[in-house]
Amino acid sequence: MVIPLTERDETAVTWLLESDDPSIRYATLVELLDVHPDSQWARSEERKIVDGPKVRALLAGQQPDGGFGVSAYAKWTGAHWRLVSLADLNVPADDPHARAAAETVLDWLNSEKHRRDTFIINGLARRHASQEGNALTVCSHLGMGSDPRVARLAELLLSYQWPDGGWNCSRPKDARHSSFYESITPLKGLIAYRSATGDDSVSEAIERGGEFFLSHGLMRSERTGEVINQRWLDLHYPLYWHYDVLHALNVLAPLGVLDDPRLSEALDLIERKRLPDGRWRPKGYYWRMPGSRGSLPEEVVDWGRGAPNEMITLNARRALKAAGRAMAGLAHR
Repeated sequence: MVIPLTERDETAVTWLLESDDPSIRYATLVELLDVHPDSQWARSEERKIVDGPKVRALLAGQQPDGGFGVSAYAKWTGAHWRLVSLADLNVPADDPHARAAAETVLDWLNSEKHRRDTFIINGLARRHASQEGNALTVCSHLGMGSDPRVARLAELLLSYQWPDGGWNCSRPKDARHSSFYESITPLKGLIAYRSATGDDSVSEAIERGGEFFLSHGLMRSERTGEVINQRWLDLHYPLYWHYDVLHALNVLAPLGVLDDPRLSEALDLIERKRLPDGRWRPKGYYWRMPGSRGSLPEEVVDWGRGAPNEMITLNARRALKAAGRAMAGLAHR
């Protein structure tokens, strides 16, 4: 039985359920419509995920060593970036291809060369912590949280955290304020790791990281009250290592803080960006189309341009639902 929706909701949900990608259909059922994951409806879609067009594209060209013929961090064709998208698409935790790719990422992150890229200046670690953060999210999704190499990523993020609760790669010796870009992904990774392993040793760091974003309302300077970067108010997918307020809302959602008054402005913003038909579209891109030319790094997946976007619509609905602003429990079968 499907409980009636408003016309605008029904249009958007029907559109997502009619996607050609089973990852979109599965997430819509389980996360937006509260269909039980063990139901025949959901399980049928889940079994199709590995054969979905986006998952196939992300795993295309995989080499015997688990990589893709380029360095793990090559933008956006390396295993590191492909795995972030595969996790977003709910690739099965036991998928051997995804796990083989994750092994190449762990080898890279645990290499001596990579460790030498960390600098301690005035007692603060200057590190591209989004690298460990993305990997921690992916490995937690793939059920690899008990691997000592994965636990080590969490330990490193704890040691890299700055006093204000965030992370930063900035090397000027007088830098004292964390970077939104370098902080959102480590926070996401630590939340995913705690959820997967139950390891409470990361909880204090999660709380401090969450408060860093809450104290800024996800977008504003504590000092001036001005929006720090207007581009953060636009909607994007994929984000890679970048930042916008919708991404931040979904990272914070598992903490149960989306009812915090400091997030009202960000949630209002997402609601205002909704199109009349109930969908959302991107504005701005960090990637170029497969096979095209341009200054941006080439993708292996066509995530869509200009028109309403499935992933952004899904993410917007996730955030609004977590904040109690959208439908819940609307479909059962």
